[in-house]
Amino acid sequence: MLLPIVVALALFMIINLITVAAFATDKRRSSTGAWRIPESRLLWYAAIGGSPGAFWARNRFRHKTRKQPFVGRLQLIAMVQVGLVAGLAIAFAF
Repeated sequence: MLLPIVVALALFMIINLITVAAFATDKRRSSTGAWRIPESRLLWYAAIGGSPGAFWARNRFRHKTRKQPFVGRLQLIAMVQVGLVAGLAIAFAF
């Protein structure tokens, strides 16, 4: 019973580490004028569970903090995820 929870937490940590690394790489590349990571890929990482890492990396690296519509899309992804988690918590609590 505990194994699925441990696996889910491990996957959650991995996707968030990948998301943070992607934001750090994109920030570094933006400073040097090198090839950038597409915003769609950064948003995809957030959508598959990396939104906490995305918000942390945005603040830590001061990257994509004012760029619209990226900020709005990231916030929408996070709101949908919070709604899904709350809904699942309510559904499985009863």
